[in-house]
Amino acid sequence: MKFDYQLSLIAAVLSASLSVSAQAQDTTTPPAPAATPATPATSQSGDTATPAAPSGDTAVRNALGKQDTDVDQTKQILTQTLTAVDKSYTLIKKDTYQLTYDLNYSYIGQETINTNLSNGTATLFSIENSNSHTFTNTLSLDYGLMNNLTGNFTLPIIDKYSETSTFNGVSNDVGDMSFGARYQPFEAQRDHPSYTFTGRLSLPTGTSPFKVIAGSGLATGNGVTQISGGLNMNQIVDPVALFGSLNLTYSLPAKGLDQVLDSGVLQEVRPGVAFGFGAGFAYALSYMITTSISFQEMISAGSKLTFVGGDTALTATQTAGILSLGLGYRVTPKTTINTSIGIGLTANTPNISLDVTIPFSL
Repeated sequence: MKFDYQLSLIAAVLSASLSVSAQAQDTTTPPAPAATPATPATSQSGDTATPAAPSGDTAVRNALGKQDTDVDQTKQILTQTLTAVDKSYTLIKKDTYQLTYDLNYSYIGQETINTNLSNGTATLFSIENSNSHTFTNTLSLDYGLMNNLTGNFTLPIIDKYSETSTFNGVSNDVGDMSFGARYQPFEAQRDHPSYTFTGRLSLPTGTSPFKVIAGSGLATGNGVTQISGGLNMNQIVDPVALFGSLNLTYSLPAKGLDQVLDSGVLQEVRPGVAFGFGAGFAYALSYMITTSISFQEMISAGSKLTFVGGDTALTATQTAGILSLGLGYRVTPKTTINTSIGIGLTANTPNISLDVTIPFSL
């Protein structure tokens, strides 16, 4: 009996020592990732016993592990990437400002063959090369009118260099400034697509192509007032964000012109309606780097030209398509710098374009 009592006493002391040692280890060793829940203990007879309460170490690991209510960092990064790539996809909070600087370079190279077959034989045959390099510096200011409504003002400054048979030089001027708004009718929800309606008014503040005298300069604007509306959609499926867009642009006519062309004196231009669409995806490689691939296409109906004397002409329908490859770098939790390269897929788009977007939160 005395020997049994001594064994019991020694077992109690060892049990207390192990308990104290385990508690000390919990306060010094960093917790490991959340472990798989233990299998319920069974009795010797095979009956399932009541699951035991988690130990101190297991409880700490479970508390520090990722919970269902935690915000996914990958989703935040992809959302910021969408903001940098195309600011139509996300909105800013009420009464906050955001300034964005965008630098874009585009190159257009063309070869034009001039020939005269009026008499059935070629009396004139020549090949003309034209090259155009355009740098566009765009300042964009966003203001949160409401949590789901953002106003926008954009001012582009354009530097254009061109080499043609009629002009060889540089033109520097502002482009067409615009005012816009983005509205998100429904609150964004996890695993559901998000919709944003957009509207924009572009004013012809740049140098109009209908007022430039041949050989004296280059146009930096469209020359007409444009009104556009669209719908942007995106859905984040970690670690990929899918997005797409639809838009429609209507241009007011340019009247009171007096531009001398080979075919006469241009008096009025009525641009056709333009329809655009696009789609793409962004992929988070890490918490710092994201990539994106997108495609955009714009189909513009022909424009009606009216000359002095009542003669009219209709231009052909134009299609502009471009494929963009992007890379985003997360500098700070609030700032993601995005770069992209665009490859022209049709004759009416630049051969190549480079773009850098830097947002600044105010």
